[in-house]
Amino acid sequence: MGSGFSKMKKQAKLMQQQMSLAKQTLENTTIEGSAGGGLVTVILSGSKELKKIVIRPECVNPNDIEGLQDLILGAFEDAATKADAQTPSMPF
Repeated sequence: MGSGFSKMKKQAKLMQQQMSLAKQTLENTTIEGSAGGGLVTVILSGSKELKKIVIRPECVNPNDIEGLQDLILGAFEDAATKADAQTPSMPF
């Protein structure tokens, strides 16, 4: 009985190490998404943490703030979709 429990503890520890490595890999991965033909670009970490927004000057129109907001959202969604495609599914 003791050896079965010991084996389960080792497996749990190995799984914990693998999860930690996967999390670290996600944090070190960057994904770029864009909208408006590159007018707005966002950079996300693999865990979808927003790292950077780049807005090209020619898309800044004080009379169309809503359009700029839509471009930022579109760029974020593009990057998030790419992040989902690169992220392996976890078994839990």
